[in-house]
Amino acid sequence: MHRRHLLLAATSSLVLPAAAFAQGKPLRLIVPFPPGGATDITARAVGEQMGRELGQTVIIENRAGAGGSIGMAEVSRAEPDGLTLGVATLSTHGVNPAVYKKLPYDAEKGFAPVAELVKAPGVLVVPAALGVKDHAAFLKLLQEQPGKLSYASPGNGTIGHLWGELFKSSTKTFMLHIPYRGAAPAINDLIAGQVQAYFDQVASALPHIQSGRVRALAVSWPQRLAQLPEVPTFGELGLQSNNVPSWFGLVAPAGTPEAAVLRLHAAAMKAVHAPGMAERLAGLGLYATDLTTPAQFGIQIRKEIDRMRRTARFARIEVD
Repeated sequence: MHRRHLLLAATSSLVLPAAAFAQGKPLRLIVPFPPGGATDITARAVGEQMGRELGQTVIIENRAGAGGSIGMAEVSRAEPDGLTLGVATLSTHGVNPAVYKKLPYDAEKGFAPVAELVKAPGVLVVPAALGVKDHAAFLKLLQEQPGKLSYASPGNGTIGHLWGELFKSSTKTFMLHIPYRGAAPAINDLIAGQVQAYFDQVASALPHIQSGRVRALAVSWPQRLAQLPEVPTFGELGLQSNNVPSWFGLVAPAGTPEAAVLRLHAAAMKAVHAPGMAERLAGLGLYATDLTTPAQFGIQIRKEIDRMRRTARFARIEVD
């Protein structure tokens, strides 16, 4: 099943079949990240099911670049006619507004929140060769060798960067931040032991954890994960501020009629809770939302922006 998802994600545009063309025109679903990642795979899985629910063709369009800013700007500029959606994430609607001096979109005023789709647990991983077996041992190492350990991120101003700084703030420890140009080189150097920590999503870290090349020390989730039953949550470790997972959701351009938003929301909720979808998503380390209204999703977005701005100010993170 997973291999099939990756094959579907191999193209930057995909027309998903629908039962009928009830609305006469296709629905655009813009993914602001490249094909093949967790955001893209989620969009394709949910979009396919939404097409069935709506009786409408759904077209997936990847518009990657600038931490999701290029795709989100396109969504915000689209006609508010209920025929364009974008996949919003903690990066596009939390991190970016907090760290970028200038954004080509307004994360709060430029969109109509439609629906949160899934939550994505985060995880702190270290190289197996580091020799620490749990979070307590890692914390002791940080305290004994202040400034000698480093953590990787996919780049300055990314969610991995802010998660790392939030961890430092919560634990009153220090690690040197090493930004990379993307997740692949960062995880490669982690496995090789060139850096000593990485803050990732379970969805992308799980294969490396299962291979034994990296060790998971803590996850950001309300309870322990079935895939990683021996790994405690940050909450269990007394780091509640670090125990907030990432998420993917849907937004429409600001001004989209309420009736269209509610119609799209209903289809999205039916899609993520369709038979077999929970298992399909859980296999990727993703979990269907527990938020039930567009208004709740909008409140969450505002809270995330505020939280990330506080972290960015603490760490003095700013990107041109």
